[in-house]
Parts: sequence; C-alpha cells; structure tokens
Amino acid sequence: MVLSVFDVFKIGVGPSSSHTMGPMIAAGRFLGLLRAEAAQSAVHVRATLYGSLAFTGKGHATDRAVVLGLLGIEPATLDPARAEAALVALAAEHRIEHTGLPPLRFDPEADVVFNYDGPLEGHPNGMIIEAFDADGALYVSETYYSIGGGFVVTEAERSAESSIDNGAGDADLPYPFANAEEMLELGARHGLTIAQMMRANEVARGDAADLDAGLDRIWTVMNACIDRGLSVDGILPGGLNVRRRASAIQAQLKGEIGRNDAHPHVVNDWISLYAMAVNEENAAGGRIVTAPTNGAAGVVPAVLRYYLDHCVNASPDRIADFLLTAGAIGGLIKRNASISGAEVGCQGEVGSAAAMAAAGLCAVLDGSNAQIENAAEIALEHHLGMTCDPAGGLVQVPCIERNGLGAIKAVSAASLALRGDGQHFMPLDNCVEAMRQTGLEMSEKFKETSLGGLAVNLPEC
Repeated sequence: MVLSVFDVFKIGVGPSSSHTMGPMIAAGRFLGLLRAEAAQSAVHVRATLYGSLAFTGKGHATDRAVVLGLLGIEPATLDPARAEAALVALAAEHRIEHTGLPPLRFDPEADVVFNYDGPLEGHPNGMIIEAFDADGALYVSETYYSIGGGFVVTEAERSAESSIDNGAGDADLPYPFANAEEMLELGARHGLTIAQMMRANEVARGDAADLDAGLDRIWTVMNACIDRGLSVDGILPGGLNVRRRASAIQAQLKGEIGRNDAHPHVVNDWISLYAMAVNEENAAGGRIVTAPTNGAAGVVPAVLRYYLDHCVNASPDRIADFLLTAGAIGGLIKRNASISGAEVGCQGEVGSAAAMAAAGLCAVLDGSNAQIENAAEIALEHHLGMTCDPAGGLVQVPCIERNGLGAIKAVSAASLALRGDGQHFMPLDNCVEAMRQTGLEMSEKFKETSLGGLAVNLPEC
C-alpha cells in the first residue's frame, strides 16, 4: 500500500512510538471493542505486555501509556495537565468510567503485567488486554501488536494480512507504487516528481486544502520541538542522569559565528544539534512527530531545518515537497521491511529516517527522481546492521547522538547523490530487502530488549 504521509508522520508524545504511542492507541482501541461488544457485564480490565514491551516497558513508560489509553487519552491530543490529573485520580480510586461502559476496576500497579517469558508469535511488541466479569471469568480479550511508528494491528488483522500494509485502497490512487522501481517507472512515464505523485495520491484520499494544512501542522510541530529542545537544560528523566546538551551546544555555536578560525565542518554540529534537540524532547516525553518513529524522530526535522537555515536559495515553499518525498520513502521501507527497532534493530529506525531525510533534501535541492532514490539508498545502506540497544530501555543512550549522526549521514548521502546522475550499483529496493534480511538474522538481544550491546556495557561507577 502507498502509505499516506500522515501515516508516516504522526503527531504524538515521547519517548517511543512503538512502546508509548502504540500501547496507548491499543488501549484506546480496546475501549472501542468493549463498546462494540456491549460489554455491560465487564467489571475488571487487565493488560499484559510481552517481548520488548515487557523488557523495556518501564524505560519507555509503556505501563503509563496503557493506563492513559484506558483513560481515553490519545497521543495526538494529550494534555499533560489533564493526563496527570487523571492518573492521580485513578491511583486513588482504581476505577475507570466512560460513557457507554460500566465502571471498570483497574489498579495501575497490579493490572499492567510485565510478562518476561518471551514475545508473542506475531511480533516482538505484543500485548493482550482482557476484560473480566464479576465472577472473574474472561469476558472480552484482544491481542495487539505495536509494529513501529505508532501503527497497531490486532492478531486477526495481522493473521489475515488485512493491516495497513496489504495494499487495500491503492486501486483508487492515481499513482500506486509498491516499491522504488515502480515509483521511478511511474515518475518517468508521467513526467512527475515523487512529491507530485505523492500529492496526487493524497488529494485522491481527501482534498488539497486539508493536505496543505496537515503538512503545515506537521512541520510546525517538528520545528517547535527543535526550538523547545534548544531552550531547555537539565537532567532527562529515567535514572540514567543523562544531561540535556542541545541548549549549551547551541550557545557555543552562536558564540563562534563570525569568527575567522571556525572549522568548515562546524555545519555538522548544527545538523546534529537540531536532531539532538528533538530527541532530548522525545526522551523527556514531549510533543513529537514520528519520522518514521519517535526513537528516530530527530533526523528528518534536523535535515529540513538545515535546508531552511543553511542552504543557498532555500525556500519555505519547498517544505511540503520535502515531507512528501520523505514520506514516500518511509512508506516503502515500512511496507517492504520494517521501521520497528524491536523487529529489525535501529537500522529500521534511524536508518529509515536517514533514507527519508536524504531523499527529502535531494528533492528540494532539485535532484531528479533517480538521484532521490540514490540518496535514500546511500543513507540506508550505511546504517545496515545497526542494532537497537538502549541503555536501561530508555531512548537516550545511544539514541540521542545516533539521531545526530543519522542526520549528518543523510545530508552527506543527498550531496553524494547530487554529484552523480542517479545511476548506481545497488537499487534502493535491494537495500531495503537487505535490511529486512539482516533484521531477521539479528539476535533478539540487539533488538530493543536491552539485553545486549551498549545496554549491558555500561560504566561501572
């Protein structure tokens, strides 16, 4: 399926799209299931987390996310003050009340269960939510998988391949493409850029005014996240005592402006600074845009901000082209491999984000479709094999710096592609398949479980 740009870029909250946003969405969907089942005899709800959701759930605030979802709070519209007030009330009353449902007993401490026995069969990020009657008998149960980027599917949807990846609805799109080869062929046949084809597909789903307003909102939230990250100091939550650095680095860089002894590579510091600012905000649970995930949310906005603030003849009028092009590449990777760190490692998160950002930058620097595809391939290729090994299950070490380096790689990839004519040895589709195969072969210890790699090689102090 040609994913909508608004499926790739979702407004939500940190620290994780798969471990925070996904479980919150799943819990909200369970409320809808209860209403659909007219579950008037349900009196008690319990949620059980499996696999990576269990192993790193505390660090990613997965338990809190499940509770918020059951309280009817959604990632895109979360009000921190309202959320905290609802959590305090629930902790005291152990009761959830919603229109159309009976009062439901729920103790946040006892009714979010971390099952460390292993993952469910469908995906490493699995959870089961159950409702029981007054006699303790199971009344309603549903299995959910948080498959990366805030996407959630049920067991039935995944088994029937009726999830968002199955191509349903593409027949109504003017330019459907399942892979990069088809995308390039369509562009060449119709004389259109990737952004133009994506725009036509989006308009076919809605209208042009809504598309432009939605893209403006996506960039507004991304840019505001950068600015917030650049303005705040202090220690990030979670217990690792990681200090925010973006604000201090920005002050150093501003102090060097106009000096004759500045090194030319200082622009890399600006690029990584923007990405780190976003991911420090994400680690603090701030407002974020999946790009394509929260753990990789800094790369795309950093490269777009670099284009606007540092590139010659940059124009805000090209923001939409950047996001549409990046969204096309992210959708292809999501469809043909994975953007889930729990499934394929960080190559699927920061690697995908770098490919998206490289493609977007190449597009707004007037690269051809072939050069754009080449830029995406270069960026993804040089993230192959990257593990997901967050210390303490927190999206902080190495995730914040990793986004900075991913953004730098994306800019370099776009520049390298623009120096060529778009012809290159390794097609993007083959690189995406290599990433998928690498993820399948990767040890579970290195896929967001915090059981290997940097997560177990910490300073002993």
